[in-house]
Amino acid sequence: MSGTHDRLVYMANQIARNFAVQGETAAIAATARHIHDFWDPRMRDAIMAGEDAGLSDIAAGAIARLRGTLRSG
Repeated sequence: MSGTHDRLVYMANQIARNFAVQGETAAIAATARHIHDFWDPRMRDAIMAGEDAGLSDIAAGAIARLRGTLRSG
């Protein structure tokens, strides 16, 4: 992984930790929504293009949701 991708993973995990108190399903949705709404599109593209190594379960679920949402439409 590159340093940039490592930083994005770190940031996604921080966001996921903040939403974790909502329960896993809600936290995945909230994390995906936050990344979609507040991250620069280049940041979103970079984390979605990389491997999921290092992502927490919630962050990985959020990235998977974004991959599905942004590809389908």
